[in-house]
Parts: sequence; structure tokens; C-alpha cells
Amino acid sequence: MQTKIEKISALSALAVNNIQEVATQEVDFLSFRERLALSNISREEKRYEWKAARIALKAALDEISLPYAGFFKDEHGKSYPMDGLGFVSLTHTKGVAAAIFHKNMPVGIDLDYVREKVVKLGPKFLDPCEMAFLQSDPLLYTMAWSAKESIFKCQGKKGISLREHILLEPFSKGDHIISGKIYQTEYSDHHYQVKIEVSGDMVLSYTVW
Repeated sequence: MQTKIEKISALSALAVNNIQEVATQEVDFLSFRERLALSNISREEKRYEWKAARIALKAALDEISLPYAGFFKDEHGKSYPMDGLGFVSLTHTKGVAAAIFHKNMPVGIDLDYVREKVVKLGPKFLDPCEMAFLQSDPLLYTMAWSAKESIFKCQGKKGISLREHILLEPFSKGDHIISGKIYQTEYSDHHYQVKIEVSGDMVLSYTVW
């Protein structure tokens, strides 16, 4: 997937980075708390992933002319701006990192490579009715996994199971929107529209709720 910055609306943007391309980039914009967190990451690979996601977030904020206020994780592991203004989601996979920001609404984003083994993992994250329409296709399974991950990150609370609590409506390879909902929890009746982009062997998904 190519590096990009996308303005979703006047209040929201996302960015995708090639991790190696930004590995040596300066990050003077980070807050003191974030610099401390970065310095405590011992593995170089993890440090580059963490850094690339924040550089993507800075690019997204620049796109909608908002300052980088610094970000922290709450008790559920979800990132929030230190000034309390806005919503953010971060993601990374091998070689690529991405971030999305919205000034007023919760967001979720995910990146995944299409791999054959995801079909074997299906029973762990899919309802039987979902497996029926996905037809053991690795691309469709990856789209489903990524869409559920974006919904999970958007709702931002622990205790939500991808298989038991997030249900997707039927979709096909050519679809750019996947509809899903959270059910059988205190967050029931939360409905989501997940944007899906397929580029080569990679799937990008994001949602704004």
C-alpha cells in the first residue's frame, strides 16, 4: 500500500506511512510523555512501528490544520488526545503504519495483509452465518477481520469479542463499505459503516461512528 494522506472531511483525516521511509525522521512534535514511552521501547522494530504511527497521526492532523497535542492510552488501551479534543486510532503491520483522527467522533482503523492462514482462523473471529457468505476466500476473510478490528478499535472498550459481539452483513470483494454492528452487550445497537480499500495484498479499513 502506498504512502498517502486522505482528508475524509473538514474534521477528519487519515495517513498511511511506509515504516522504513520514516524510520529516521525527527519526531520533535511528540509530547514529553510520548518521548518517554518511545525511549522505553527496547526492540528496534517495535520502536519504528510506534514512531511511524505517530508520524502518520501528525500528517493527518496537519491535513485538517489541527495541532498535535500529544496522546495517551486509557485503561482499555485506546489512545486519546491529551487535551481531550478529538478521537484517534492507530495501526501497523509489517512495513506499514497508519492513523486516523476525527475532531468529534470515535474512529477505528486497521491494516492487514491477505494470507491463506486467515481462513483456518475464521472460527475464532467469525459467526457461522458470516463464514457461510465468505466462502473460505482469503481476501473476504481478511476484509472481515479488518472490518471487525476497526469496529473493535472504534468502540474502544475491553470485553468485546470479534466473534460473539460484532456481526457483519454480507458483502463481496468489490464492496467498498461493510456494514456491521455490536450486539449482545451493553453497547448493542451500535451500527457501523466500515470503509474498505484493497491494494495488492493489503487491506485497509476504517470507520467513523
